[in-house]
Amino acid sequence: MSDRKTRPTATSVDDVLESAADPHRREDAREAVDLIREVTGAEPVVWGPSMIGFGRSPYTTADGKEHETFAVGLAPRKAALVIYGLTFYGSNDDLLERLGPHTVGKGCVNVKKLGALDRAVFTELVQRAWQENHRPT
Repeated sequence: MSDRKTRPTATSVDDVLESAADPHRREDAREAVDLIREVTGAEPVVWGPSMIGFGRSPYTTADGKEHETFAVGLAPRKAALVIYGLTFYGSNDDLLERLGPHTVGKGCVNVKKLGALDRAVFTELVQRAWQENHRPT
């Protein structure tokens, strides 16, 4: 499959969620996991040591090697809840403009407070990301 560190593990999703030091971040992460599970119909899997992913998304690196990552996921980091797969290189700007307070990285959305987001827009972002990224195995 891959020599990358970011791959499915046997780590418990609950263990990753409990490892979040901030109780608000922990609760936001739990709520986001529940919403993504509901929208995608997929069960979460821990990828690497601390990312919770849903589904699978193959990709090819510049050297021609094929790898796999999750289609949509998140990680409860110290500074923010990081949500992966919702945007790549400026995609979904129409929804991101209406999402609420967040910052955007290369392929992620950073959220300080999940409750401050427009839930309908967040749900639509997850739906769109799932349709665009997920490739059933």
